[in-house]
Amino acid sequence: MAMEYSSSRITSAQRRYQFTWFNSLFFLSLSTISVSSSSTTPPSYTDHCGSIVPESTPTVRDYTTVPYLYIPSGRYNGGDNILGSNSTHFFNYGNYLSFRATGNVYKTEATGVYKIKAFLFFKSSHYTYVLKNSTHGQSSYYSGYRLPLKFILRGFWSESSGKLCMLGSASWHSREGNSLKLEARLKLNYAKNATIFTSLVGGTLESLTSSHDSNYFDPISILAFPVMSHYHYTLVSEESDSGCPGEIDIPSNHSLGLQPRSICSMFRRQSSPFKLEYARECNSSQNCSPFGKGTGYLFMSLFEIQCSEVVQKVRYLLEFSNSSYGYYYQPFNLSTRLVAEGSWDGKKNRLCIVACRILNPSDSLGNARVGDCSTRLSLRYPAVWSIKQRLGIVGQIWSNKSENDSGYFPRIRFGGSSRHILGASGLKYEYTEMDRVKKLCPVKKPSKNKGLRYPSGNSYDMRFDMSVKDSKGRTAWGSAFPVSVGDQFYEREYGQTLEIAIAVEPSSKVEIEANPSTPFNISYKIRLNPLADGISNVSSDGQEEISAEGMYNEETGHLCMVGCKKLGSYIQESKMDCEILLKFQFSPVNAKKGGFIKGSIESTRKHSDPLFFDHLDFSSTAFYTVEARRSIWRMDLEITMALISNTLACVFAGLQLFYVKKHQNVLPFISLVMLVILTLGHMIPLLLNFDALFLKNYNHQTVLLGSGGWLEVNEVIVRVITMAAFLLQFRLLQLAWSVRSSDGNQKGLWVAEMKSLLVTIAFYISGALIALFMNWMKNINGKTTLSSHSVAYQQHSLWGDLRSYAGLVIDGFLVPQILLNIFQISRENALSRSFYIGTTFVRLQPHAYDLYRAHNFVPQRFNGSYMYANPTADFYSTAWDVIIPCGGIIFAVIIFLQQRFGGRRILPRRFRELELNEKVPVVCNG
Repeated sequence: MAMEYSSSRITSAQRRYQFTWFNSLFFLSLSTISVSSSSTTPPSYTDHCGSIVPESTPTVRDYTTVPYLYIPSGRYNGGDNILGSNSTHFFNYGNYLSFRATGNVYKTEATGVYKIKAFLFFKSSHYTYVLKNSTHGQSSYYSGYRLPLKFILRGFWSESSGKLCMLGSASWHSREGNSLKLEARLKLNYAKNATIFTSLVGGTLESLTSSHDSNYFDPISILAFPVMSHYHYTLVSEESDSGCPGEIDIPSNHSLGLQPRSICSMFRRQSSPFKLEYARECNSSQNCSPFGKGTGYLFMSLFEIQCSEVVQKVRYLLEFSNSSYGYYYQPFNLSTRLVAEGSWDGKKNRLCIVACRILNPSDSLGNARVGDCSTRLSLRYPAVWSIKQRLGIVGQIWSNKSENDSGYFPRIRFGGSSRHILGASGLKYEYTEMDRVKKLCPVKKPSKNKGLRYPSGNSYDMRFDMSVKDSKGRTAWGSAFPVSVGDQFYEREYGQTLEIAIAVEPSSKVEIEANPSTPFNISYKIRLNPLADGISNVSSDGQEEISAEGMYNEETGHLCMVGCKKLGSYIQESKMDCEILLKFQFSPVNAKKGGFIKGSIESTRKHSDPLFFDHLDFSSTAFYTVEARRSIWRMDLEITMALISNTLACVFAGLQLFYVKKHQNVLPFISLVMLVILTLGHMIPLLLNFDALFLKNYNHQTVLLGSGGWLEVNEVIVRVITMAAFLLQFRLLQLAWSVRSSDGNQKGLWVAEMKSLLVTIAFYISGALIALFMNWMKNINGKTTLSSHSVAYQQHSLWGDLRSYAGLVIDGFLVPQILLNIFQISRENALSRSFYIGTTFVRLQPHAYDLYRAHNFVPQRFNGSYMYANPTADFYSTAWDVIIPCGGIIFAVIIFLQQRFGGRRILPRRFRELELNEKVPVVCNG
C-alpha cells in the first residue's frame, strides 16, 4: 500500500513541478525531496475513519461474516467526471455496483469489530466508443459499456453500530486517455440484525485527493437492497393475525392455493408489470395515485429481494412507472419506489403486503431512509379463467389513512399475467360464449379430399404470426396462440406476458384424436400491433389484445370464435366489446408446396354503432412442425450426401494417383487445364466457407430448427473431407506438371495443351456471355427462365448466375482432356476408368438428388439452409437436371472412345484420315 500511494504522489508532483534548465539545481532537488517525503506516507486510517469505526488489532480469521457482507446489485449516482453521466442517453439501464468482502476477514480485539478487505465494482451505463481497424483498411467504431471500475479497499466494520469505513484505491483512465490513481474512502451503513427500517445499505465513496488534483473524482452516493440473513419481518408479523385489513373480502375458493414449498418460487416470478386501474371518477384535481393528484403512474412492478419458505414471508421492492418497460428506460427515482414486506395468507389464498416509502431529504442516495408505511397491497391468483378473465394475478393497492389525511389515495385495482402457474391445483377454464359460437359458426362440411390432414389442437402448429389488413390497405402485425384446448390448458404459450406449462393429460389427447370430425372447444389470445401505415382503430395505446373462444375442427382445419377486447385502460369485465367474430382456416400439414393460414376479424355490430370497426383480413405463412422435421431430415440427408460425394471424390483421386504411379508414362498426356479446374472446384468452396472450419459462424436457422449442434459438426467434417480431396487433386496436378516440365522433348504436348486451353477459354467465355444475356433478360422481363424450382423465390443477380455457371464449368471438367486428346492425336490411357467415370458420377449425383428434392420437399423458406446441391453453386432445374447428366455421360463415353481408338476417333472421317497421314512415317531415299 505504501508503495502504491508513493508512486501516485510522485507522478502527480512531477506533473505540477516542471522546471527549465535555467532553474537552480538546488531548488529542484529540494522540491523533489519534499514531494517524495510527503507521498511515501499512505492515507492514515485513524485520520479518515477513526471517528466512524476505531482501528483495532486483528486476532483470528472469521469465516461467517464474508457471505453476509455482499451486495450483488446496488445503485449509485455521482462520479460523473470519471464514470460519465446518463442524462443524454435515451435507453437508461441505470448505474449498478457490487460490493464483496474477500476471505481476508479477521476478528479484532474490540468486540464485534472486524477487519475487512473488499472489492467495490462500478458499472456505468455510459457508452464508450472504441476504434477498430477493419479488414478493408478503413477505420470503424463500435460502442459498448466501459469496463467496471474496481476499488480494492481495507478497513473495519462494527457489527453493533452497522458502520463500515474503508480506504483503498483503483486504477482508471480518463476520457483523454491519461492514467489515474484514484484514492478513496468508503462509508456504509450496513446493519446485521435488520428490519425494514434499517434494511437500506447506503453510504458514500469520497476522493482523498484535492479537488484541484487530476486524480480527484466527484463523491459517489450508494444505495442497495441486499439479501440479509438476519432480517426480521416486523410489519407483516404485526398484521398476520388480521390478514389484509381494508381489503375487499373474496371467497378463498375463487383463488388458487399455493403449496408451502412453492411459495418463494411463485413470488420471485412476479416481475412482470401490473397495469393499474384507477377509478373512473378520478381527475387531475384529486389524489388518486399513491404519489399525488391525478391518475399518475400506469404500471407497477414487484421485484423480490428475498423470501423465506419457513415463515412464508417475502421482501419486495415496488416500482411505479408510465411504461411497462419503465424499469429499463427511466432514471432511478427513489420517489417512485417503495420497500415492502409480504406474508402469504393460506386461509384466504392471498398475499398481504405492507409497503413503505423511501424518503430522501437530499439528492444523495446514501441519505435515504424508510418511512410512511401506510400503503397496503393484496394479491391473489384467480382459480377460474374465461374469455373476460385472463389475468394470472389480480390485486388492489390502498392507503390505510383516512380521507382527510395527507397522502391518502383511494383503492386502485391492478392485474397482470403470471408466467408460471405450474403446480397451482384447481386452475380451470370456463367457456361462457359457446351458445353464441354455435349460432355464428355453423359446422363446416369436411373436404372431399380425404388425404388432407390439418394441425392437431394440442400441437405447436396452432400458434402463428400474421399480417392483418383492412379495407383501405392499412396493415398491422399480429400474433395468435391458444390458451386452452378442451378442458386442458395449452401446453406452452410463447407470449410476452404469459406462459402456461400445464401438460395436457393423455386421455384428453386420445379423446380429441379419436373423434377428429367433432369440433372441440378452444380459446385464443390475439395481439395486434399497428405498423407505420397501420390500422388506426387498433387501440389508443398502440396495441390491441383480443380474447377469443370457439370451436376447432381438426378434419377441416376450420376455427371459428367470438372475441372480446377491452375498452380503454380499465380492467372491469363490463368494459369489454364482445361483439367480434373471428374465422381461421388452417392449411393442410401434409401439403407438399406449403400453404397459408387465412382468416378474418369482423365486428357483428351495426355500422351505426360507435364500437363498429372495419372488416380485417389476415394471412400467415404456415410452417408446421411436420415441415420443420422434414427440413431437418432433408438437411441430415444432404449432409450425408455431401459426405458421400466428397469421400468418393477422394477415393477416385486416390485411385488415379495409384494408376499414374504404376503407369508414369501417361502423366504427360493428362490435361493440366482439367486438373486445374478440378483443383479449383475443391479449393473455392474451402475459401468461401473457411470460417466454418475455425469460426462459429453458422446459419442461425440450423439452431432454430433444433439441430442440437450436429449440423455444425457435420459441416466441419464435410469441409475437412473437401480439403483432403483438394490436396489429392493438387498432388495429381503437381505430378503432371513436374513430369511435363522436366522432359525437354514435350514441346508438342505443350503446343497441344495451349491449343486446348485457347479453345476451352473461348468455349467458356461464350457460355459466360450467354449467362450474362439470360440474366439481363430476367431482369427486364422479371421471369425466371431456366431457374430452379427450389430457387424461384430468390432474387436473381449477376454474381449468383456467375457462381452457378462456375458449377457448370466443373460439371464439364472432361472437356479440356477431350480437346487435348484431339490436338495431340493420343491413344494413351491417360485417365483410369475409375477416375473419369467415378468423378463424372460425383458431379452428376447432385442433379439426380435435385430432381428427387423437387418432388418430395417443400421449397425452402430460409436462405442458406442447403447442405448439398446448393442452387447458388450450379444450374438446377428440371431441364438442367436432365441436360447436365446427359452431357456428362457423353463426355465420359468420348474419353473411353479416345483412349481406345485414338484422340480423333470421334471426329468425321476426313479428320481421322488426316490423323493417319500424320502418323505415316516418312521414307527418305538416299
